Amino acid sequence: MDASGDGRNPRGPRARNRTRTRTRTGILLSTAAALAAATVPASATQPAPAPAPDPVVVDCFSKGQVRPDEYLLACGDGNNRLVDLRWNTWGPKTATATGTDMVNDCRPYCAAGRFRPYPVTVTLSDPQPWPDRPGTQRFATIRLLYTDTAPAPVPKDVTYKLVYDTPSPTPTPNP
Repeated sequence: MDASGDGRNPRGPRARNRTRTRTRTGILLSTAAALAAATVPASATQPAPAPAPDPVVVDCFSKGQVRPDEYLLACGDGNNRLVDLRWNTWGPKTATATGTDMVNDCRPYCAAGRFRPYPVTVTLSDPQPWPDRPGTQRFATIRLLYTDTAPAPVPKDVTYKLVYDTPSPTPTPNP
């Protein structure tokens, strides 16, 4: 007899079936809870934001470009243009290329002058927000390093601020 006095044996076949059923139900519920807990954080997390696009270089026509083949430096008269640009890098902080700076010698005057080639290494840097295009960065500085001779009176290593409200960049000699 059992201690309850009702005459049932708690260790009989019915009791064992109830215990097994409860155990299976507990295991199933625990497994389901564990699976649910494992999947909730994955679905509840926000996707990682897309990386910001690399900066652009703004041309004379206020168009943003990435890795342009050519770039006009003298917007006002077109007497200075970078051509045959081959970009080695283009990243979030800088971009580098090699190419040719075609400069009008303006002899005896610019309309009668000849364009002369000067091999050059180009570095774009100083990315800043582009006010005309929210969410877009634009390079604000261009450095020209002439690998042979530089066009007179330009120094062999010169940096220009890419100012977008004036027709041509202002040179800043590098030490």
